[in-house]
Amino acid sequence: MTSSHFVTTPDGAEIYFKDWGAKEAPVIMFHHGWPLSSDDWDTQMLYFLGKGFRVVAHDRRGHGRSSQISEGHDMDHYAADANAVVEHLDLKNAVHIGHSTGGGQVARYVAKFGGNGRVSKAVLISAVTPIMLKTEAFPLGSPIDVFDGLREQTASNRTQFYKDLPIPFYGFNRDGAKPIDGVIDNWWRQGMMGSAKAHYEGIKAFSETDLSGDLKAIDVPVLIMHGDDDQIVPYKAAALEAVKLVKHGALKIYEGFPHGMCTTHADVINPDLLAFIQS
Repeated sequence: MTSSHFVTTPDGAEIYFKDWGAKEAPVIMFHHGWPLSSDDWDTQMLYFLGKGFRVVAHDRRGHGRSSQISEGHDMDHYAADANAVVEHLDLKNAVHIGHSTGGGQVARYVAKFGGNGRVSKAVLISAVTPIMLKTEAFPLGSPIDVFDGLREQTASNRTQFYKDLPIPFYGFNRDGAKPIDGVIDNWWRQGMMGSAKAHYEGIKAFSETDLSGDLKAIDVPVLIMHGDDDQIVPYKAAALEAVKLVKHGALKIYEGFPHGMCTTHADVINPDLLAFIQS
């Protein structure tokens, strides 16, 4: 790692990024989920690099190789950090693709910073939009106890928690599913690279942030993709509601696919992403 792979934000966070491919090629920027890193997109980045795209991804503050800064673990800072990478690289007409928490990050980024030709399209995959928490205004959400449980496990035994969570994340607990040790180990590796504080506080960011207004503000085409066997972000409270809020939305629901379908079903997801990008 050298300084050329980092951008420093106004509050001092050092954000690590990857930038692969010809600088004049069409750009795709990827936004990862909690508590992972840009490495979670390796399969997609290599696929699209091979299709002639320039591919960019960054590690969220407190995640991966980005600095373990104490503060700013909220959607506003996440979006601003993504924008710092975009401006540093002067990306234009980019397609922004976000998974899970990264989908929420994309919604906030595009709504706040996506003007002036920076964004051409957006994709929300297994995303936390519009809001995960059950509220009076959004009764389809999950109760606060669910997220308190995630906080308790992160604080008490993060190492074991990050061994256990990939099982439902990838649907390896379903009948007939065969756990893939390398995938589980790679999830654990990415998670343990990050800051416990960032991950703990990030639970509030991905569960309690209401992104309804952001979705309504997005003017570019949006593809919303979700598996109907997602055990982490239930699709009925997420994708089916989010698509109602965007102006130019398309919805694809995948029968039997898990939350981590970009990894387990990359052979299906990648061509579908390509078709949307080229449409």
